[in-house]
Amino acid sequence: MRICRHVPPPDRDGTALGVTVTERIAVVGGGIAGASAAYFLVEAAPDSEVVLLEAEEHLAMHTTGRSAALLLENDGTRSIRSLVRASVDFLRGPPEELVDAPVVVPREVMHVGGPDQGGSIDRLLAENASGAIPTIEISADEARSRFPALRPEAVDRVALDTGAADIDVHGLHQAYLRGLRRAGGRVAASHRVDAAVSDGDGWRLETTGGNLTADVLVNTAGAWGDLVARRAGMPTVGLEPRRRTAFNVTGPGPEVAGWAMVADVDMRFYVKPDGTQLLCSLAEENPSEPCDARPEETDVALAIDRINAATTLGIRAVNSTWTGLRTFVPDRSMVIGPEPGRPSFVWCVGQGGTGIMTSPGAGRLVADLVLRGEPSGHFDDTGLVLDDVLPDRFRSPT
Repeated sequence: MRICRHVPPPDRDGTALGVTVTERIAVVGGGIAGASAAYFLVEAAPDSEVVLLEAEEHLAMHTTGRSAALLLENDGTRSIRSLVRASVDFLRGPPEELVDAPVVVPREVMHVGGPDQGGSIDRLLAENASGAIPTIEISADEARSRFPALRPEAVDRVALDTGAADIDVHGLHQAYLRGLRRAGGRVAASHRVDAAVSDGDGWRLETTGGNLTADVLVNTAGAWGDLVARRAGMPTVGLEPRRRTAFNVTGPGPEVAGWAMVADVDMRFYVKPDGTQLLCSLAEENPSEPCDARPEETDVALAIDRINAATTLGIRAVNSTWTGLRTFVPDRSMVIGPEPGRPSFVWCVGQGGTGIMTSPGAGRLVADLVLRGEPSGHFDDTGLVLDDVLPDRFRSPT
């Protein structure tokens, strides 16, 4: 799709003059996916009119604002890993004018298994053997040097991701917004899209903040992505929002800030340093409707039981709790690209908990597909297979 269209108004003697009119691009959803897509769109097409629409009064109130994000280069499906490769350089070295501090800080991640989980450790090591920074096995003693609270009897084998890092979610989200605004893009909070009516090749959007028109509609609405599609008269992609609850507890001392993160190899819990606190989770994936998710006491209690069984932390109380929605499609790859037959409706949904670390790659890919119709050379060495992410895979041939 071209970024500009030509409208020939008459000149003074009635003959047509070609006048370039800038495309109007509306990005629906103000979380990390929407912010990154809007930023890369306006960076690639500075003469365009890009507006980022958010239903809530404030941006990133749901999944993005409740994410304990990590950079894990060996995590996820083939397409997720390719988008991480396309994101690493930006995450490790974002434009200086967009950030006040680094957005990634190294954090080793250990996947621990008890005596009956050796097969899971073997599978993880095999899956990650070809990664840019391969996952390696370390001894239980080495693991305890990185997380001294591990119980010796609970940990039999350990796989270590040495290239992992914490991501400053707020800093990264704000970087995209800063870049968007500096390039002339707009952010419109309290603009829930209630209807999107096809208007020729474009859209007339009815929102809670007023009506507007757009030539291109980019759906980055997360758990609400299928709802936005239905309101635009588009088929859905089968999004599956799933709950995940996290909570903070007081750590045993200031030294925990330098500890590694510990995750059960079968994702039955995880514990991650968060300053002098520890961020803990059951790592559950319970189905949910799109909503402002709230913690359930049973999930917190089960997580505490499992963490106390694997560590000597002796958790008795929590300082704060929250729940976010991680949204998947059945094959666990993202959905990025234009709706078949409707190139003015573009998807970017289904991040499934990887949306922070893939946001530079996903945002750039959205911009490429909107403006060029194909991935740019940025993706040449990432291993991206476009068919893995296009919505075409959910559509039956006609």
